[in-house]
Amino acid sequence: MEAEGRVPRPALPAVGEGPGADSHLDAGALGTAQGPLLAAEVLALDDEEDDLEVFSKDSSLTEVNSFSPSVPISPSSMINQYKFEDGPELRDLFITVDDPESHITAIETFITYRVVTKTTRGEFDSSEYEVRRRYQDFLWLKSKLEEAHPTLIIPPLPEKFIMKGMVERFSDEFIETRRKALHKFLNRIADHPTLTFNEDFKIFLTAQAWELSSHKKQGPGLLSRMGQTVRAVASSVRGAVKNRPEMFTEMNNYMETFSQKINLLDKIAHRIYKEERDYFNEMKEYGPIHTLWSASEEDVAESLKGVASCIDRCCRATEKRMAGLSEHLLPILHEYVLYSEILMGVLKRRDQIQGELDSKVDALANKKTDKDLFSEEIGKLEDKVERANNALKADWDRWKQNMQWDMRSTFTNVAENNLRYYEE
Repeated sequence: MEAEGRVPRPALPAVGEGPGADSHLDAGALGTAQGPLLAAEVLALDDEEDDLEVFSKDSSLTEVNSFSPSVPISPSSMINQYKFEDGPELRDLFITVDDPESHITAIETFITYRVVTKTTRGEFDSSEYEVRRRYQDFLWLKSKLEEAHPTLIIPPLPEKFIMKGMVERFSDEFIETRRKALHKFLNRIADHPTLTFNEDFKIFLTAQAWELSSHKKQGPGLLSRMGQTVRAVASSVRGAVKNRPEMFTEMNNYMETFSQKINLLDKIAHRIYKEERDYFNEMKEYGPIHTLWSASEEDVAESLKGVASCIDRCCRATEKRMAGLSEHLLPILHEYVLYSEILMGVLKRRDQIQGELDSKVDALANKKTDKDLFSEEIGKLEDKVERANNALKADWDRWKQNMQWDMRSTFTNVAENNLRYYEE
């Protein structure tokens, strides 16, 4: 995980807490927000638990790479105890995405980002590269990685379109949010033990715009893409895989539950942010009102000024907490919403390979001729299934460790940030 991912993230405000909480989140809203969380057991936050687990006590969600129950008392020391990625001293590829630049043409308006790469790897001709890339180039890279590594977990990209009501497209806030997501996307690939050595990834980092454009034209032709689509459709209507190993059935079950819970968290976090923003906008109006009021009420002028000053401090504290939500927590939750979709796709592609093998085995059992040819094809498919299974198992373990670290650090800092909020 890149360095940016290790920075302690600001916290999610506790529902119904903070100055004036009653005015911006009533009891009905509180019950609505907390009810689904408890029903889905998103966070096992029982008083008896001294460990902040990401998911419920359901063993199907904690059996792989679970954290030790003996956790230090200090949240900071708890986070620092776990380190799942190679440290900076072991890395040989550093990538930065910065300097967004707007481009306006007669046909379209788009943003490009500077991608700076520094490396000590021998397969690179230089130790430093600087190129500019637009969002479509990142999409191309992701599709090439999925094509080359169908059963590896490719990091998610931010969506092309954004949620209405959050930020405006091409606003400074939107561009900065996307820049951070693109930076994380490339660094997650760079930290991956297999994806980091992909040839298309190297070309993305080093090729100039015209070179990349030429390379992109060498992609699979229309017939090849149609063939992939036909196979995917055929796989989807084939039904459940007969000989799927139990491990991958458990993965499917895990991801179905994970998807439900992370989507629920994402929706609640967005709702809390909206309510906090509405509360902040209301508070901003009351400070100046009390200041003006103090000018016409000499007897209580000092008291009214004190109230105005208090409201102003509450505004500043609330604004900082909102910034923490929009810059750190909301992106992390949404990133794992996208991860849940990616993982379901990876598991389906693994099943597709398994399904091809199963169909060949069935055909061999019912066919009296060409048994040697079928046996050879089955042998190749068995090797393909084994490689796919091994790749997914290794990536699954790695992904769960990273996910648990992200969730643990994020929600541990929820408490720390709330403490700072109330102190202010």
